[in-house]
Amino acid sequence: MCGISGIIRLSKDLDTDTLRSLGTRMSDQLTHRGPDDSGHWIDSDQGIVLGQRRLSILDLSAKGHQPMVSADERHIIVFNGEIYNFQDIRKKLEHTGHIFNGHSDTEVLLSAIQYWGLDKTLKLIHGMFAFALWDRRNKTLTLARDHLGKKPLYFGQTGKDFVFASELKAIVALPNFNKKLDRNALCLFMRHNYIPAPWSIYDNIFKLTPGSVITLDFSKALPQGRAILDNVKRYWSVHDIAHQGQNNLYTGSFDEACDSLEEMLKKAVSERMIADVPLGAFLSGGVDSSLIVALMQAQSDKKVKTYAIGFEEAAFNETPHAEAVARHIGTDHTTFIVTANETRDVIPSLPDVYDEPFSDMSQIPTLHVCRLARQNAVVALSGDGGDESFAGYSRYVQAQSLAGRILNIPQIVRQPLGTLIRLLPPHLWDIALSPARGILKKSTGHDITGHRLHIASSFLKANTYDDLYRQIVSHWADPASIVKGGEELYSPMTDPALTPRLGDHIHDSMLYDTMAYLPDDILVKVDRASMAHGLEVRAPLLNKDIIEFAWSLPLSYKYETGNSKRILKSILGRHVPTSITDRPKQGFGVPMGEWLRGPLRDWAESLLSEQALAKHDLFHPDPIRKIWQEHLTGQRDWNYYLWDVLMAQAWAERWSPSN
Repeated sequence: MCGISGIIRLSKDLDTDTLRSLGTRMSDQLTHRGPDDSGHWIDSDQGIVLGQRRLSILDLSAKGHQPMVSADERHIIVFNGEIYNFQDIRKKLEHTGHIFNGHSDTEVLLSAIQYWGLDKTLKLIHGMFAFALWDRRNKTLTLARDHLGKKPLYFGQTGKDFVFASELKAIVALPNFNKKLDRNALCLFMRHNYIPAPWSIYDNIFKLTPGSVITLDFSKALPQGRAILDNVKRYWSVHDIAHQGQNNLYTGSFDEACDSLEEMLKKAVSERMIADVPLGAFLSGGVDSSLIVALMQAQSDKKVKTYAIGFEEAAFNETPHAEAVARHIGTDHTTFIVTANETRDVIPSLPDVYDEPFSDMSQIPTLHVCRLARQNAVVALSGDGGDESFAGYSRYVQAQSLAGRILNIPQIVRQPLGTLIRLLPPHLWDIALSPARGILKKSTGHDITGHRLHIASSFLKANTYDDLYRQIVSHWADPASIVKGGEELYSPMTDPALTPRLGDHIHDSMLYDTMAYLPDDILVKVDRASMAHGLEVRAPLLNKDIIEFAWSLPLSYKYETGNSKRILKSILGRHVPTSITDRPKQGFGVPMGEWLRGPLRDWAESLLSEQALAKHDLFHPDPIRKIWQEHLTGQRDWNYYLWDVLMAQAWAERWSPSN
């Protein structure tokens, strides 16, 4: 894995030494992503410097050094990631007479582009990647990102420069960078707990969307501001793949589908076990990670090293399940229990690791498990992707059930009912409901609390299933009312052109998550946490062929009568007894509600005080101070909402954006 960066001075008025200095300044900020090697390619006539920091995984020799120049010297590439089928592509090129200098996937990619062109090459490769390709003949720069957005890539204009980088900190390091805050992007963050592509926290700096390329012609004037996004073109779209798959459903039996998917998974795992460095895996004891580890161990002549993180609080501790799976499969397993004090120690690093507001709380255990794995491994396999492609999240079924109840209530009744519920504070609802709480739980299957009623009241505003699901996955329902001077931009959740219409609500929700939550939350969380420790994480379930196959399956193969991830569980049952793995989904949560009232209280107060809120001037302070006091007194658990504010405040404290 690597970090890439680059500058093109539009006025071409910088000499080689100055370009090298700027390039070094950027790439030095990415040393954690690539601690093993660094390099720059400079053309002062064109005002360009391309930089790369390398984490050596394949071909540890100097022959894998980047930036890499094509054999005909037309193209120069800086590449971050892995091409998992590079050996197959290499063989095809060798059959044409191509001779390779080394054994890296970067050389194969560059040679493929040279021989077939960019469009065909992007159709052939699968893996996780982001790269920049300079064409000396045409004076064009192409940026490309993998199909699902596993690897990051930022780009945009700042002053006289066009810039790109794997992480924002490399761009911010430039001496003339304008750190102007994009308050509209901050609104999106407050809704989602992440900033969805193509937006970033800085004005005029963008994320390249998954499955996309942008080619810019530097012999002409570049588009300004957001107009540059018109040059972004998709070469692969999960939105289109999902609709194509559901319009041309797989016709084989469930058992045949299990056989086909297992073979795909075996191949995907095998490809991701190719490395010239030590290998390991994350193991939570859940379906996805257990299946990946079982397939790894079946293909390994040594015990696979596996790693799990747990908490002292039993409700959040999955380690006994992971240990049971590890014993059955026969891995070399390591467990680490995270305490509140250890969390307090890691929190100051979060704004540096994520370098724009990001508030998925599982970022904390993810950082810990990556640090744990890096003690023995340089590459780790994970189970990421199973929930979004195989209906693993409980909210999919909950949303469908709620839609059936709520949307059948006439709107003229729903709106006043929601208002009525909110008139009474949650703690008073708890008192009012206490005599009937047991009966309500027996009849509904849920513990009806004032907190739950207030959440449900926001759902009553929904007029469509799309509105309802957006409410379910939102944090702050009206972020423009909390962010000073902000308005919400479009995102995959709100762009009408991307609205799923797959014929059932569960598939619609899965597609929403695959378009936004997966690339902009899950994959960001894992990429930054792993790269902070120089660890490469690979996710076999996100193989392009597996994603395309999953979207061709009938819903009943993924979910049926309370049985989520049905096909994955069936395959796992061939390797691990269901008596070990059959348990409710737990997730990778943390006891943040308790921690904010206890060991993290002083830290939180330092960021939520009136003085701190006024200092950064991001938010209207009154509603934030109100929920902070309600949380401290136990009137209501606001930990998700507070963590959003805390991460934004901590980011502003570290990076001092311009207002």
